[in-house]
Amino acid sequence: MKPLGVILVVLGVLALVYQGFTYTTQKKVLDVGPIQATKQEHHTVPLPPILGALALIGGVVILASDRKG
Repeated sequence: MKPLGVILVVLGVLALVYQGFTYTTQKKVLDVGPIQATKQEHHTVPLPPILGALALIGGVVILASDRKG
């Protein structure tokens, strides 16, 4: 259970610090014979702070209960 607690703490801290992540996709805009044009689109996926806080608290609870047992 200790590795799970550590992972939850790390993920919780990262979620609170970054509050989301961004990824990029390429979309084909024009395709005429040998000529192609693409467009890069940036997408952002927000992570609510409550999600990070719950992961952090859950990890701390797991680590604390692991030490007692």
